[in-house]
Amino acid sequence: MSSKYTEVLTPLNCQLIFIDQQPQMAFGVQSIDRQALKNNVVALAKAAKAFGIPTTITTVETEGFSGPTYPELLAVFPQNKLLERSSMNSWDDQNVRDALAANAAQGRKKIVVSGLWTEVCNLGFALSAMHDTDYEIYMVADASGGTSLDAHNYAMDRMVQAGVVPATWQQVMLEWQRDWARKETYNAVMDIVREHSGAYGMGVDYAYTMVHKAPERVQHGDRIGPNPAKAR
Repeated sequence: MSSKYTEVLTPLNCQLIFIDQQPQMAFGVQSIDRQALKNNVVALAKAAKAFGIPTTITTVETEGFSGPTYPELLAVFPQNKLLERSSMNSWDDQNVRDALAANAAQGRKKIVVSGLWTEVCNLGFALSAMHDTDYEIYMVADASGGTSLDAHNYAMDRMVQAGVVPATWQQVMLEWQRDWARKETYNAVMDIVREHSGAYGMGVDYAYTMVHKAPERVQHGDRIGPNPAKAR
């Protein structure tokens, strides 16, 4: 088996690209609940920031069709330039190539991808980048979406056949963390989990407050009662 499939992701060997995470593109997504999609995209972005992963954001036809990138994503990376394109395939844009190459020159040849749509923009970019370079592509399936479940799944199948590695956002984050003894990122990861990981996050809140007796993480009004009403 090729060593590229057995080497885990680390904060030093990879970079991240968001492709066309824009509202008009999301409107067409049918393969995943769109609110869940945005949750996963923002969670992946926060994880990348926590681990210092170089992140490229590229957009298509922002003013003419697709609309601005999700504000929740831009809030994570307020200083990042937005690389605007005309092509559906990000690999056709030299600014995108240059951004990825600059990070790859630092040993970051594993490119984690989150984009819309899976069967168009993600597929074209992944196949083209792998054809032309020695980059390795990790496709975050639950932070990407297609125009139907079949469109998403068959695109993922085609990419996997070509050597793309499928992943999920939480898998990627926890692969970066790897060891809970790494306290420099522990709190950031737990914050992301509690906000974005559903039942897992609820469990963390429960463990913190009920088992470890930590204070609740939000201020709230006084708890009043119980005050049983008198029977009539």
